[in-house]
Amino acid sequence: MSSRERVLQSMNFVQPDRVVVDFGGHRSSGIMAIAYVRLREYLGLPKRLPKVYDMPQQLAVIDDDVLQRFNVDCIELGRGFCLDDADWKPWVLPDGTECLIPNWIDPFRESGHWVIKASDGTPIAIQKQGMLYFDQVSFPLMENPNDKLDQLETMQNYNMWSALAAPPGPVTYDEEGLRFLAQGARRFRESTSRAIIGLFGGSLFEGGQQLFRMDNYLTRLATEPDLIHRFLDRSVDIYKRNLGLYLEAVGPYIDIILFSDDYGMQTGPQISPEMFREFFKHRHEQLWGYAKELAPVKVLLHCCGSIVDLLPDMIDAGLDAVNPVQTNTRDMEPARLKAEFGDRLVLRGGGCDTRHILPKGSPEETRDHVLRKLDILAPGGGFVFQQVHNIQADVPPENIVAMFDAIAEWNTAHS
Repeated sequence: MSSRERVLQSMNFVQPDRVVVDFGGHRSSGIMAIAYVRLREYLGLPKRLPKVYDMPQQLAVIDDDVLQRFNVDCIELGRGFCLDDADWKPWVLPDGTECLIPNWIDPFRESGHWVIKASDGTPIAIQKQGMLYFDQVSFPLMENPNDKLDQLETMQNYNMWSALAAPPGPVTYDEEGLRFLAQGARRFRESTSRAIIGLFGGSLFEGGQQLFRMDNYLTRLATEPDLIHRFLDRSVDIYKRNLGLYLEAVGPYIDIILFSDDYGMQTGPQISPEMFREFFKHRHEQLWGYAKELAPVKVLLHCCGSIVDLLPDMIDAGLDAVNPVQTNTRDMEPARLKAEFGDRLVLRGGGCDTRHILPKGSPEETRDHVLRKLDILAPGGGFVFQQVHNIQADVPPENIVAMFDAIAEWNTAHS
């Protein structure tokens, strides 16, 4: 059975021949470059400069030798692009490690910090001295949003998450850009048997936070609903147009399309189910349904935190799978999720706690923790293993190896 077949079998709620593994298949199942360098050294693999493909989170491209070592079944479409040395340029990580970053991103030093600016010189992101990440510092709809909704696409140039594009890069949806996407996706499909995840985004709730700033967006949801409805209608129009062009180019070559919208906190969702239904549910339904009309894809939503109260409406809107399944938040116990949603929603995550176990536990504690999670989540399909969000810079490499080796141990015991 190929990795692609294994992934799709589990996503159709059929028990595969072994646990499906995702490591680096999207932006919240990966590893920070600082930790990745240590992992390669621990595994005794050849030294090479890490490629930081996600600048805000400092995530590394995971090389094929590591993917093979951990029996990884999923891969991001972006790995089929930026394969030439000319696509990358040197930079340095916060701990002094040399690395490579995409050649279209231009951080520079200012007052001891790394700063990235828009083409007109507006600062959009900063990594202050001692920080491990870039923070967004520009919120283009924070002031006078009514005057800017007609320029919503232009405003994305000042949104860190949109402006700092990961591979394939800052591609335009014109004829040349779409040809570039289609040709690269076709070549990549022919070169891998792993399930391919195409990252689209399409953020509505989180997208508003990125443009208005979080506090302003939450306040305006309650106090200026007409403004937010206009913003969301305009966003959906833009997303639908781009989604159609994107899937026209890559739809035949991907298996899963990822949308992203963080609704959760540690204690519950940021908004009530009633507000979710008023503002967001029907708009997600439009986008997710449109994606399925255009291509034979499964819809995956990245959504952190405690979201159990929103999951029934998300499933009703057409959601197939969710990650990272943050099981260390309120009401997100793995046994409950499997019992209530395990035959309707694919749980892509929840396999290992990244707040306490991976950074602070021993390899033995990591192994035992993963085996317990697999006993609950893996039987019957509908599960893809990934740790709960990205592996952070302070995670010991021996714990990473223990995590993945526990999966192999579980597979052997249940074969």
